[in-house]
Amino acid sequence: MVGDELEAEMLCGLLRTNGIACMSRRTDLAAGMADAGTSMGGPREILVEEERLEEARTLLPDGQ
Repeated sequence: MVGDELEAEMLCGLLRTNGIACMSRRTDLAAGMADAGTSMGGPREILVEEERLEEARTLLPDGQ
């Protein structure tokens, strides 16, 4: 999990540059924040294919 959409996009960019497809989505906490009328910010999850997970973790800071 990362702090916001910008951080998620930066990390997905790193993964994509290394041939790993990924996407990000809001966590339940972030979705709840949007329901309360706050911005679309908040925590996001980065998703990769299960068979590429370990490889992705080696590329991300702190094995996120």
